[in-house]
Amino acid sequence: MLYTFSNAQYSATELQRYFAQLTEQDAVVLWGDGVLLMVKQVALLQHVKKGYVMQEDLIARQLQQHPNLTLLKDHIQPINMTQFVTLTEQYSPQFAL
Repeated sequence: MLYTFSNAQYSATELQRYFAQLTEQDAVVLWGDGVLLMVKQVALLQHVKKGYVMQEDLIARQLQQHPNLTLLKDHIQPINMTQFVTLTEQYSPQFAL
């Protein structure tokens, strides 16, 4: 399953519930305001095995040099729109939050 997070207002409890359901076959994409979760919920994101963040949204929010991007490099990888489309083809179903 592909989980996509587009908001930054998720509580830690809510995110823990979603992340507890992740399996090895799942991936997480942060996009839109969801990229702000890299700043707000770094401890939770360190448990994500296959995570991605939209490069365009990082740039739009001036987060491309944020230290948490380096801290999360083993968990969250920046991707472009073409790579995102590829992910949507690979993962089914998709769960948009």
